[in-house]
Amino acid sequence: MIRNGTSHAAFIMAGPGVGKSSLADAVAERLEGELTVVRVHGSAALSSVPFGVLTPYTGELTAEESVSPVAVLRSIWSYFEELRAGGSAPVLLVLDDAHYLDEASAAVVADLIAAGWASVVAAARPRPGLPQPMSQLWFDGLAERVDLRPLDRSHVQEVLGHILDGTVPDATVDAIWNATGGNPRILDALLHDAAEAGTLARRNGIWILMGPLPADGPRLRAVVAKDQLRRPPEEQEALKLIALAGPVGRKAIEEATGAAVVRSLLDQQLIVENTGIPAELSLWNELYARAIRNTVSVSRSLQLFEKTAAYQDTAGLHGEGLLRHTEWALESGVTVAEPDLAAAAQEAVDRFRDGSAAAIAARVHDPSLAPLARAIQGRALYNQGAYADAAALLDACADSLADHPQGPSVLLLRACAHQAAGHPPPPEAAGSAADAGGVDGHEWRDALPWLLHLGDKAQPRALEEAMDQLRAVPHPGPGHAAVIAMGDALLAQTLDAAGRAVDGLEAALMAAAELPGLQDSLFFFPEFVLGRLAASYVALGEWESAEQEISSYADTHAAGAATFNGSLQILRGYAMLRQGRMERAYQLLLPAVEALRLNDPLLLFRLGSALGFYAAARLGDTAQAKRLEQDYKDTSAGGPAYDLLASGYAAAAAEYLGRDGKGLASLHTLATAAEASGRMGTLLEILAMCWDLGDSSVIPQVQAVAGTVQGGWAEALHKLAADWDQAGGDGLMETAAALEVAGFLNLAREAYARASTVLDAEGERRRSRQAVAQRERCDHELGERFREGRFIAAAPSVHLTRREQDIVELAVQGLTDREIAQRLMVSVRTVEGHLYRTYVKLGVRSREELESALPN
Repeated sequence: MIRNGTSHAAFIMAGPGVGKSSLADAVAERLEGELTVVRVHGSAALSSVPFGVLTPYTGELTAEESVSPVAVLRSIWSYFEELRAGGSAPVLLVLDDAHYLDEASAAVVADLIAAGWASVVAAARPRPGLPQPMSQLWFDGLAERVDLRPLDRSHVQEVLGHILDGTVPDATVDAIWNATGGNPRILDALLHDAAEAGTLARRNGIWILMGPLPADGPRLRAVVAKDQLRRPPEEQEALKLIALAGPVGRKAIEEATGAAVVRSLLDQQLIVENTGIPAELSLWNELYARAIRNTVSVSRSLQLFEKTAAYQDTAGLHGEGLLRHTEWALESGVTVAEPDLAAAAQEAVDRFRDGSAAAIAARVHDPSLAPLARAIQGRALYNQGAYADAAALLDACADSLADHPQGPSVLLLRACAHQAAGHPPPPEAAGSAADAGGVDGHEWRDALPWLLHLGDKAQPRALEEAMDQLRAVPHPGPGHAAVIAMGDALLAQTLDAAGRAVDGLEAALMAAAELPGLQDSLFFFPEFVLGRLAASYVALGEWESAEQEISSYADTHAAGAATFNGSLQILRGYAMLRQGRMERAYQLLLPAVEALRLNDPLLLFRLGSALGFYAAARLGDTAQAKRLEQDYKDTSAGGPAYDLLASGYAAAAAEYLGRDGKGLASLHTLATAAEASGRMGTLLEILAMCWDLGDSSVIPQVQAVAGTVQGGWAEALHKLAADWDQAGGDGLMETAAALEVAGFLNLAREAYARASTVLDAEGERRRSRQAVAQRERCDHELGERFREGRFIAAAPSVHLTRREQDIVELAVQGLTDREIAQRLMVSVRTVEGHLYRTYVKLGVRSREELESALPN
């Protein structure tokens, strides 16, 4: 705009730290050689002084002249003329923090623009905005306005991809974007601090967060210190109070610091006000608030705590306000009543503030409160991946909470902690058919261990009977909803494995119906049930429904992302893998496995490493495949219900890696094991792996098993197996098209490949090539790398040698025989011979027909 003369002024408007000053500086640097640049910085201290910021250019004026707009304007013009020293370069006036300009200075700047004496680039905040004389120029069309916004998620992802060498998974992008609010200045500081502290670390080529993002790093401290120094003391005081106490009642802060200060900070968008009653104030960014808190000494913090206490009614605190008040009191050395500590610890663990939850709960010693506090502490440690420590705490408090509403949650959490730590389950969690004698439903302490036992052993019929008994209980106790939710979730898992995914989905939905009553539970019921619900949809082949459930959780449970994101990405990767979308599955599984090294709440690391091993082997990434294979072998802890499935994928991966028949033999062994006989859904998946490896001997067994398994995926596999040897080429083409329409692209691809072979044998070469082209289209849509290269020839007679592929590739690009010979360093006769043989194989007679006969 400045160069072209379309406007004499450009106003850059943005909140603090978004980049308006950087952009103004960059414009000035670009135009330094073309224009005479003059820089002016607005100042809060001079905002009430007429012509205050222009004093450096009006030094020769008398006291009387220094308050005259005309005299000031002439003085500035004289200064500009001296700078130009007779040259012709126009003047560019760069105004930073222009929202601080006093009205008189703004009027002079507006006159300079209107008269065409200088071009102006002014950077200012939208609130309070530019002074009226400059704003009027924009209203009159004499200035342009450019509004900068914080970076959105895609921008942050682009920044991270540009700066970091390696893969940056979605979880890392989300955490950094949420923490910074897309503010470039904070993003820049945080990335440096997190990398230097080792919080943002590269593991096996994946950038993951090893813990909470640091708010005490030197770069972020410098940003905060610089920002604070530019503010009046009363604003600094208010910001510290709100950072330490927020969310805090607006009335309390106004009484402590003054209503005008609060309005000013709201105008500057440094604090935000909620819409509740009473109104509460918080800093615009929690990471920024934590950074401010880190700059306050303990003694000063205590002073501010006592100051705020005089204006704040602490009895009405709840939620985040209660938690922050408790944290602040402990940081300042103030004694907090143990009931308040227990309530704050519960609030912290509900918000996945695990470090705070563990620290606060550890301070509770009252015998009536301590058992629950130890359970809260155990859940916080479980979230952080400290499973052995969590198990020890839960062992110590489980008996004391037997009659507490949280009792079922503590028992379940205890069992999971022992399992994750690689310990045998506690005696009461093991259960056995002999000593349980069924479930009468009156005592959750009897019911839960038995349900867990049946779930581990994958016994759907016994689980169904147990659940019928539980639902028939006439007067259920306080732990009944937890028992029902867990039982239905376990039932869904066992039904899916048994090949009854329709029934499994129904059980998972019934478990989900119990979740509203379990919101304050110490066990992770929402995530546990979600895993089973998504797995049921995957077993059915309803990919979109599975993705919708996972996405819905991610959108509404951002606080739990750091703990559960790795598990959710394993489920996502599994769904992609079942669809045949190997590339996408691999992109999800690799970061997910790295995340599960830190914490594995749903016990999916063993399955995840097996799935990652499989995807890596399928795609030919040998180094990663071997590493993931070792991960799988080294891990014993995991959910027993997934052991058979994980073993199947690991065996198939080993076969893709070695191609020595050993992996295929292992798959056959798994398929004939006693464990597989009761898990028809898992058995069908194992047989499908054998078939995918080229073992056509399993096709009759696939057809037989698929006929007993519920769901669209099993029906599609049954149809493909039935038509494999029985249907002709045209019939296979119809089957392939139907599978493609139904969304089973990987099965459609195989049907097209088989159709190509059959049609070629029937002498239908052109139809055979059409089938090859259809298969390649499926491959493109699936996004899989072609293991056979660009020229996929499903029929043996259409197979091109590597040399023929190279020559045909150049021929379809339009190169002559001689140019091809020179490129490949062979004789022209050799090129002609290879082309002739290619014509024969493809059933064409000339170059003109060659490209149309090849898959696109």
